[in-house]
Order: sequence, then structure tokens, then C-alpha cells
Amino acid sequence: EMDKIRQETHATYETTKADLELGLSGVRKALAILRDYYCGGGAAASMLQDGASIGSLMKQPPVPEKHSKAEGVGNSIIGILEVVESDLATGLAKEETEEADAQSEYEKMTQENAIVKTTKDQDVKYKTQEIK
Repeated sequence: EMDKIRQETHATYETTKADLELGLSGVRKALAILRDYYCGGGAAASMLQDGASIGSLMKQPPVPEKHSKAEGVGNSIIGILEVVESDLATGLAKEETEEADAQSEYEKMTQENAIVKTTKDQDVKYKTQEIK
């Protein structure tokens, strides 16, 4: 019974951990792209992927004269994503701590059960010898 519960909690942990890591990875990528665009190198910070095959085939159109980055909005989005990143990292750390605690408690309980079982087996053995 205890083994089954432990397996279920560990499976839940694995799923949750994978989800949190995936979310954290996505948010970090988005932050890197947005920081590069809004805080980075001006015209060089385009959203077009830079690859040898793509770069030679596709050219960015010239930036319109009236075009300017909406830095206020960009900073707001970056700020929100930083909070999300922090929340996901905190959630991941909390899940890992809870898993470590659950594993430790499981191992402790398993050891205690093994000791109790051995003690009871020895008691039965000695009681059986006394009767004979």
C-alpha cells in the first residue's frame, strides 16, 4: 500500500517537474528574444531567424522612418515574464524539495517497517522454540 502511494506521488512529481521545466524554458527563451529586441542592437535585433540558408534568401525590409520600438510596452511584457519566470522557478524548487522530503520519509518508514518485521519474525522463532 505504501509502495503504491509512493509510486503515484513520484509519478505526479515527474509530470509536474517536466511541465515546470518546459514552461521555464519557454519563458526564458521568450525573455532572451524580447530583451535582445528591446534592449539589444537596434536594427540587428530583428525577429527573423538568422541562418546561412535563410539569411541569403530572405532580406529584411528597410525600417520605416517613423518606426520606433514600443519600449514601454516591451519593458512591461519583460517585467511580467520575469515574474512568471520567478514563479515557475519557485514552484520547481518547491516540488523538488517536497519530492526529496517524501523520498526521505518513505525510506525512513521502509527501514522502520523492516526492523519491526525482523523483530516480530525473531519473536515468533523464539516463541516456537520455547513451545518445543
